[in-house]
Amino acid sequence: MPFNPRRIQQLIAGGALVAAAITTTAHAMEDKMTEATTIESAYSFTDTLQRLRSALESKGLTIFAVIDQREAARSVGLDMPPTTLLVYGNPKGGTPLMLAAPDFGLELPLKVLVREDPARKTLVVYLSAKTLEGKHGLPAGLAEKLAGAEPLIAAAVSAGKSN
Repeated sequence: MPFNPRRIQQLIAGGALVAAAITTTAHAMEDKMTEATTIESAYSFTDTLQRLRSALESKGLTIFAVIDQREAARSVGLDMPPTTLLVYGNPKGGTPLMLAAPDFGLELPLKVLVREDPARKTLVVYLSAKTLEGKHGLPAGLAEKLAGAEPLIAAAVSAGKSN
């Protein structure tokens, strides 16, 4: 078969289109996997943080870290609304997931962000277990084991509910 530069250009263009489609699909899937759940708290920023800590600890979860992101911003001369990240979990629950998929350790321990929006509403943001399903090679159904904290979080920040 003789050398046909036009045919080679067509093949390259076709390959580029396939690569673009694969990349677009991968990015769409990645975006879907990282969708966050946001709940408006019925309480002030400070009360929300305290209620979340109490709710999580009352169910045997460990608060590994409390990161005051507003204070960190201030330490470098910047300002931002109140924003704090709670890092929490339970090694008994998380370790089997990391044994099944070692890279899933990037998702653990779990995190919940408490922040104040421009209207001074307190928002609670986290990744649901559903969005973690299958990430980093985690076998199907295992992420569901992380969902237990979600109703705790919702109850802690909803008016009229107790921890």
